[in-house]
Amino acid sequence: MKILITLLKPLSFVPALLMMYIIFSFSAQTGESSGNLSYQISYDIVEIKSNILSENKSSDQLAYEADGIHYYVRKAAHMTEYFLLAIAISFPLYVYGVRGIWLMILAGIVCVAFAGLDEYHQSFVDSRTPAVKDVGIDSIGAFIGILLVQAFCWSVLNNPVKKKKTRKH
Repeated sequence: MKILITLLKPLSFVPALLMMYIIFSFSAQTGESSGNLSYQISYDIVEIKSNILSENKSSDQLAYEADGIHYYVRKAAHMTEYFLLAIAISFPLYVYGVRGIWLMILAGIVCVAFAGLDEYHQSFVDSRTPAVKDVGIDSIGAFIGILLVQAFCWSVLNNPVKKKKTRKH
């Protein structure tokens, strides 16, 4: 059993590699494609809100509201991508015994470095430009993801119910 775990341990990084591929794929979209995708999501959000609240807004009113939240939807997407990447990187590091501040530093360096490389990659894509601001936004999402993993793993390892059961045996 220990041999199987040792062989499968490196596969714990597969979700992180998959998330990096997804982020890279989104960054490879032209500015127009990327903008259209996030605008459609913005429009869907305001349309769903309008339907739930029975606002009966026209398509022009919905388009105006979608324009108003489009920027925030794009930035929330950035944060979400790097939030998920941080989780996908932090769990395997935790499995390998990286804990506490070292987990935050190592996972943070990987996420921020990938965010920087991703922005650099965008400089080669039509109508896309790199932005240091986006690396900052990505880093916020990554930091939240790393903290969440830290809190989750700490709570599992320090579960008072689990400790009571091990004391009785």
